[in-house]
Amino acid sequence: MSDPRAMNGDFLSLLPKHPFPHLEQLGKQMSPLEATTVFAFHCKEGVLFAGDHRATSGNVIFSDCTEKILELDELSIMAIAGSPAIALEMARTLRTAFEFYRRSQLQAMSLSAKVRALSRLLRDNLPMTLQGVGAVAPLFAGQDSKGDKAAPTIYFYDPLGANFEAANYAASGSGSGHIKSVLSYLEKWGHPRPADMDLPVSVNLANRLLITAAEFDAATGGVKPETKSFATIKLLSKSGVRSLDANEQMKYWKAN
Repeated sequence: MSDPRAMNGDFLSLLPKHPFPHLEQLGKQMSPLEATTVFAFHCKEGVLFAGDHRATSGNVIFSDCTEKILELDELSIMAIAGSPAIALEMARTLRTAFEFYRRSQLQAMSLSAKVRALSRLLRDNLPMTLQGVGAVAPLFAGQDSKGDKAAPTIYFYDPLGANFEAANYAASGSGSGHIKSVLSYLEKWGHPRPADMDLPVSVNLANRLLITAAEFDAATGGVKPETKSFATIKLLSKSGVRSLDANEQMKYWKAN
């Protein structure tokens, strides 16, 4: 007859008696999934968002088909770096909240309220951040309306929810340091500065920034024009949000 003490449901007490040696090795091999490099900067048309397609797990390339630039509504964009599972859920939550507010109040949520909504989600994610398996460090840009008076603004966040307005550009993820260095140089000594570049030049700059970051950061998936592999790019302008697909980017690349 079996020992009745084995039926008490205390699973942890059984582990020393019945070890699973493969679990420890599996834990060493698995690392949290991370989405890498994203950035945004002001150009003549508005705010340009760009990101690579790579997601990594430790030193393993998990995917080169990850979309990190997410349209929340026609007036706002979010770019994700960190845990993609949590960041994508945050984006779905924000989309629902923005749409519910628009339908219930018959007007769009204000930009300041949207900025606070993302901060609140990041604060709610604090337990996962402290565990080191679910940190998210997003970028956000939005504007209060369409039309000639529309003024897109860029914000960046720390994983605990603090938000900061970026004057000219912002970047997040493993390759962000290299990209911010180049953008800082161009802001001070570039002719033209990024804020004065038209759309084709801005798009080419975004792709070249990712090529540069990939040279020094293994977690950043680079751009390969020869295979028609370009960055994910979205533009927030006074007309709203629009995506720039690979065909449009290839046209700009060939022209310059």
